[in-house]
Amino acid sequence: MSDGRSGLQLRSLLKKSGELELSLVDVPTPEPADDEVVVRVEATPINPSDLGLLIGPADMSTAKVSGSQDTPVVTAKMPEAALRMMAARLDQSLPVGNEGAGVVIRTGSSDAAKALMGKNVSMIGGAMYTQYRTMKVRDVMELPAGTTPADGASWFVNPLTALGMTETMRRENHKALVHTAAASNLGQMLNKICIKDGIGLVNIVRSKEQADILHNIGAKYVVDSTADTFMDDLTNALVETGATIAFDAIGGGKLAGQILTCMEIAANKTAKEYSRYGSNVYKQVYIYGSLDNRPTELSRAFGLTWGVGGWLLTPFLQKIGPAEIGRLRQRVASELKTTFASHYTQVVSLQETLQLSNIAIYNKRSTGEKFLINPNKG
Repeated sequence: MSDGRSGLQLRSLLKKSGELELSLVDVPTPEPADDEVVVRVEATPINPSDLGLLIGPADMSTAKVSGSQDTPVVTAKMPEAALRMMAARLDQSLPVGNEGAGVVIRTGSSDAAKALMGKNVSMIGGAMYTQYRTMKVRDVMELPAGTTPADGASWFVNPLTALGMTETMRRENHKALVHTAAASNLGQMLNKICIKDGIGLVNIVRSKEQADILHNIGAKYVVDSTADTFMDDLTNALVETGATIAFDAIGGGKLAGQILTCMEIAANKTAKEYSRYGSNVYKQVYIYGSLDNRPTELSRAFGLTWGVGGWLLTPFLQKIGPAEIGRLRQRVASELKTTFASHYTQVVSLQETLQLSNIAIYNKRSTGEKFLINPNKG
């Protein structure tokens, strides 16, 4: 095994010519400062937020592989319209990977750094699709005893997003919530949180298989957006839960508007008097993903007391501040193997991450197809 003085890192480069290039580059590992540690990365997930940087809207039907088996290079064409939106990243070779976990192999001189030597830690801070990562002590979390890097690899983005949703719900005075693409890893975590905390949750899925996943972990309200009875089913679940806030991972199409419409119908079922401006119950949809890249369609059948906005984890965390972030992180650490367990269908090396057959699977972002990269696999 290497001494970790340098290692391979996965890079995404978008050229001015409109060509996307994914490659592996050998980079030196920075020596740790007093308050830093060097981590051998052994587990880092491919999240939708990572795919945005790794591949984005590139046309992968044009993808080709060159280079060697050890250092493959993938190229693909980026559509003209997308190129204009990405002007700020042109001709820059960017590292990828928001979060990960591994083993501390060298440390700086501070007591806090030295205490982590040989420990399994999880970390946040980008550039995780790499063999070795030098990190500030404050950006790593020692994993609980008996927890592997794979257990702790997805400790940040999905768990804190799911907790951020229930926190936002409370802070904005709603009592129950709606979630779309609800059978995802994140959606399963959100169900476990809501069951544990006694929060009403309406899950919107697109197939019976996805509904079964959620029913099996104890979800009570699951509605299928492809069913003929979808609007009625959703309205009934909203009446029963009183949910008036939704987090939508789909983004495009009619779903956000359908949710607001059903919230309005549910509110009017309990209204004491008619108002021509619609109910005075405030209804909110936050779009936090873009599984559908089409425009968001709102057919305004839900009065005038509503909002549609974007929701992103980082600004939410900045808003709540370090003490609250610490409380949420502590909860994640203590429930890593239960509430916040992630399930992966494949573990791949950096080289295998660049195989076209694998890209075709993980770039679809399908529920139940989550990849974990082990940059030091084999």
